[in-house]
Amino acid sequence: MAGLSRRSLSLLEANYPHDYLHTNSDMAYAGMGQLEKALAEAQEAVRMAGNSEGYANVAGLYLTLNRLEDAKSTISKAFELKLDGGALRVASYLLAFLQGDVATMEGDVSWAAGKPGDEDYLLSTQSDTEAYYGRMTKARDFSRRAVDSAVRADSKETAASWQVNAALREAELGNSALARQGVATALALSSGRDVKAVAAFTLARIGEASRATVLADELEKTYPDNTLLRAYWLSTIHAAMEISRGNSSQAMVDLEAASPYELGTAEALVSYLYPAYVRGQAYLFAHNGAAAAAEFQKLLDHRGIVANFVTGSLAHLQIGRAYAMAGETAKAKAGYEEFFTIWKNADPDIPILKQAKAEYAKLQ
Repeated sequence: MAGLSRRSLSLLEANYPHDYLHTNSDMAYAGMGQLEKALAEAQEAVRMAGNSEGYANVAGLYLTLNRLEDAKSTISKAFELKLDGGALRVASYLLAFLQGDVATMEGDVSWAAGKPGDEDYLLSTQSDTEAYYGRMTKARDFSRRAVDSAVRADSKETAASWQVNAALREAELGNSALARQGVATALALSSGRDVKAVAAFTLARIGEASRATVLADELEKTYPDNTLLRAYWLSTIHAAMEISRGNSSQAMVDLEAASPYELGTAEALVSYLYPAYVRGQAYLFAHNGAAAAAEFQKLLDHRGIVANFVTGSLAHLQIGRAYAMAGETAKAKAGYEEFFTIWKNADPDIPILKQAKAEYAKLQ
């Protein structure tokens, strides 16, 4: 999600204490998925102190609400006021991604080159775009550069964030060994709350239930009063573990707690509507194609939340699978074909792509 980085939040708290109160409320509402309330607070923060991070946050919330023209106007106004910064450039980049504006995306990445604390942010964002299109060789290179840049900027927590984000992508694509390795590298850099949560989720996605359980239990004991962590992340982690065990009914029970918050950021490194994605897979395991398709459709209906993360393109494949299960062959083919169109330049050796081609062949 385009929005304020923790670094930006610290700057706001130090330099604009009254503005920070509204920004803090905004982030809390966004975490819970109450996007309209978050937007109102973010707009008030900009009214009180119009800095680049504030404008970036408003633009990011417009993106989550699929209000692309409002996001564009907000970003343009910030630039007109001679405001700039990494968070604003990420918002600009993600808007450009959603509008297919490659030139602006490239310009935003170029702007960040050599700027400590901004360079890694944009490099990791570009890595997500490469993965979205299945260009994993390029995605890994951008992630490596993002991690190295963050380490050079003396921010191991941020470096770990980019590393575990890359590991999660590998898990979704079926590259379990790379996902496992990425988690280990991330946790060696930092064992902070958010890194640990995404690491646990990544391990759950590749069937490493025992290791995921250890991390999840540590989180639960360390943060017993963090409602969002428990309701969103821990429930989704446990659901992913149940799916890896083939227990789809328990997975759906686990995900009930996440339902009220699934449109939110959950105050974590990644969110991307993951409860809906995992719930869709649980329905697939339960052989309920129609219900699965409805869950995966949520990711397509909320492109501003999913943005350029790989589940956005994978949702088309999952919808194809869901309709195939439901016996709706024409819709199934359309889902597969949309996925193949997005991945027309993808690396050919990706496990999920090989599976998709084999499945599609059976529909002919």
